[in-house]
Amino acid sequence: MAHMTQITPFVPCRDLDVSLAFYRDILGFEVGFLTEGVYAFVRRDQVAVRLLQVSPDVDLTSEERQNSFYIDTDHVDELFGELQPALSRLPDARVRAPFDQDYGQREFHAADPDCTLVFFGAAIRNH
Repeated sequence: MAHMTQITPFVPCRDLDVSLAFYRDILGFEVGFLTEGVYAFVRRDQVAVRLLQVSPDVDLTSEERQNSFYIDTDHVDELFGELQPALSRLPDARVRAPFDQDYGQREFHAADPDCTLVFFGAAIRNH
């Protein structure tokens, strides 16, 4: 029987270079493949994202186009601490520090330049 091994969301962006800077320089992803101005595949550990440049006329901030995805991690506070120096360069409205959710996850959030919301979370132990 075949097993699914990974999901790699396509994330639309208006400026591939700006989005690459966020995922690479802020979140610590490495660029695995790049077609200038069109497409990039970025990876960190077992997590990958495919950035796809769209027309700059597309309003990616509108609610009907807004994207989000969730990255599970084993130590959410440790990851936040590691990323904190880079995250602190973003406007406050684009980052939410770690907090506990009612559904048993501890999370932090970061929004990319085109308003895709990236959730990072881990199960709260003893929940």
